[in-house]
Amino acid sequence: MRAVIVETPGEGSVLRLAEVPEPTPGPGQLLLSVRATAVNRADLLQRRGLYPPPPGTSEILGLECAGEVVAVGDGVAGWAVGDRAMALLAGGGYAEKVVVDAGCAMKVPACLSWAEAGAFPEVFLTVYLTVFVLGGLRAGETVLVHGGASGVGTAAITLVTRGGGAVFVTAGSDEKCRRCLALGARGAFNYRTTDFVAALRAATQERGADLILDAIGGSYLARNVEALAVGGRLLLIGTMGGRRGELDVATVLRRRLTIVGSTLRARPPAEKAALIQQFLQEFGADLEAGLLRPVIHAVFPLEAVEEAHRLVAASAHVGKVVLRLE
Repeated sequence: MRAVIVETPGEGSVLRLAEVPEPTPGPGQLLLSVRATAVNRADLLQRRGLYPPPPGTSEILGLECAGEVVAVGDGVAGWAVGDRAMALLAGGGYAEKVVVDAGCAMKVPACLSWAEAGAFPEVFLTVYLTVFVLGGLRAGETVLVHGGASGVGTAAITLVTRGGGAVFVTAGSDEKCRRCLALGARGAFNYRTTDFVAALRAATQERGADLILDAIGGSYLARNVEALAVGGRLLLIGTMGGRRGELDVATVLRRRLTIVGSTLRARPPAEKAALIQQFLQEFGADLEAGLLRPVIHAVFPLEAVEEAHRLVAASAHVGKVVLRLE
């Protein structure tokens, strides 16, 4: 089968298509013929040698995919050859075939295209895990999302709104802010021209955010603490702005703040399966009704993977960048 491989870590030019052995599903697994996968920032880090896959998993890039079931492993119930599936992966999505743990797959509703299904699992389940499970979002609470025009950010606008929260976002241009408002954000702040802490406090009668979903990390740490309401929760999911930051611990104590860090990729399959079931119990009806859709910025053929990576690296997109496989 064809797959995108990285022989030597580096820039986008190290990505190349090659013939690799086709995987075989074991007990509890499905073999998918991949129709779409999506480019996540973790893929760019792995390509550069900065984010290795968990031990024992595929070294091929790709944390999510959608495709048709072409083989079912022993002990798998509820799946049959020909079913449409979308799945969380620890790796392997940039390939014509991929093995997935059956518990990490979801049925693709008829309302979603292959591109939408391939771009769904990683961002929506990241938001659900961090904001709802770890952050304990309650209806009526305010959530600030940094990078509101990203794949995670656009998914957060949709999912938090469906969950009864009010979403404010930061984004890097006025146009991206307009797109976020059109998706349902209550407010959007251009971080290049606006002090997001002051803007958020003005928009919330000086209360601040109950939750902040942050993929920036170190450079935003002190300002995030300023932006939180009493009893607020800071949810860290990335380090785009650096791994280190300065923190006023006294403020954290006085205002009873909680800081939580999380990743999804390295969690064991059983944890991911339980998360998916919890998500479907809460939002499965919305998914089937077409109320949860990833925003698709562009779709590239697998052969144009380098161009897709350049687009994501430049932050020139709103939503998700998808790779299609014929």
